[in-house]
Amino acid sequence: MSFFGSTIQNLEKSLDFATVKNNTIAQNIANADTTNYKSKNVVFKDVLKNELEDTFETKRTDPRHLSFSNLDRSQSFRITQNNSTMYNHNGNNVDIDKEMTDLAKNQIYYQALVDRINGKFSSLQSVLRGGN
Repeated sequence: MSFFGSTIQNLEKSLDFATVKNNTIAQNIANADTTNYKSKNVVFKDVLKNELEDTFETKRTDPRHLSFSNLDRSQSFRITQNNSTMYNHNGNNVDIDKEMTDLAKNQIYYQALVDRINGKFSSLQSVLRGGN
């Protein structure tokens, strides 16, 4: 059993996710006018992995299919590329309005995580000081 429980570890993983998502959104925005650039997104792998864990067999019939047996267990998210759409005549599929909305949501999410982890550390600090 961990002294801190799993809360701080979960918050840390969530902060990692929010950071990668922010970087991915920033990359999409920076490449909004780049010819043939395809937008990227950060998704959780754990959700699907947990649902399919040891109960679902997959067979790859094409190299582009996902391999469920080789999932990286150390990281709960991955970056995907959207190749199925094209919004601009130059082959680019970045929707700047969507990206700006996602960026604002992610910033709020990140700040909430920071506030939560600060609260956890404040509680620990209070306990260490004897409740003062």
